Amino acid sequence: MKSIQEIRTEFQNAAETELDDLCALYLEDERKGVQALIGKARKQQEKLEAERARIEKMKAYEYQYEHLGYVCGIDEAGRGPLAGPVVAGAVILPKDCRLLYLNDSKQLSEKRREELYDVIMEEAVSVGVGYAGPARIDEINILQATYEAMREAVSKLTVRPQILLNDAVTIPQMDIPQVPIIKGDAKSISIAAASIIAKVTRDRLMREYDKVMPEYGFASHKGYGAASHIEAIRKYGPSPIHRATFIRNFTD
Repeated sequence: MKSIQEIRTEFQNAAETELDDLCALYLEDERKGVQALIGKARKQQEKLEAERARIEKMKAYEYQYEHLGYVCGIDEAGRGPLAGPVVAGAVILPKDCRLLYLNDSKQLSEKRREELYDVIMEEAVSVGVGYAGPARIDEINILQATYEAMREAVSKLTVRPQILLNDAVTIPQMDIPQVPIIKGDAKSISIAAASIIAKVTRDRLMREYDKVMPEYGFASHKGYGAASHIEAIRKYGPSPIHRATFIRNFTD
């Protein structure tokens, strides 16, 4: 008879498709440790099925428009911070995309976002990223700068999409049909993927700024209005990446 540790190793090394057979194989083994392993495996399968169902629901818009051709999701990160750029992501996923755990980037842990970023970059048909820096935000306002970053992201795609799924907005000066979806990053896998690309790209950039200007704490708050950030602005004055129109109340 195999030891419980040997059986545990089998479960740990088993592919998802093999778990049912493993559970059946050891179902008659009455040892509590083995039954616990079976219970854990079944809970794991239930969670995976629930996640697949959630993702399938998030493909509704993709299914609705896939007959047009390439469906592109668009979202941004960084409209609210006091410092740094606004970053837009544009992502075209394959029609048979089986990626799990896609969601509004704000609902995901940093570790999960980083993992998904790598998978999206590897599996997507195309990914484009656009930026608008602090000076541009001050010049034309954050909304127009966000639109500009989104247009740049789309322009960097290696294939032309036939439809754009946007998180809540309609982008001016675009000759591609658009569908604005309220809270789209939680309702469309394409927008969720774009949300992750934009967020991870911007967070990585803010960590780089932190290396050059550590006194502001950009690595921790990413430029948002944390109390420690506002205190640093008052103490050290604005940095080259602060948005002058956003920090007027802290620099008088």
